Amino acid sequence: MEFSATPKGVCSRQINFEIQDGKIKNVSFIGGCNGNLKGISKLVEGMEVDEAIKRLEGIDCGGRGTSCPDQFAFALKQAKEKM
Repeated sequence: MEFSATPKGVCSRQINFEIQDGKIKNVSFIGGCNGNLKGISKLVEGMEVDEAIKRLEGIDCGGRGTSCPDQFAFALKQAKEKM
């Protein structure tokens, strides 16, 4: 299933991803810190959704109270609710 999320309070403008059989596939961020977000995308590829949420939730960027990884965890939680 394909999902798209609009993060809040961070530099990235959109997060696109798929969930197949409970695993994360084809993650891409639009905007934000290109190299870091490509790295995160590769690291979570094939990871169980709950494991990614556990690892990424609560990460802060520059005292914003959130980050692109944290926003991705939030998007994953929303996607789980829709499934």
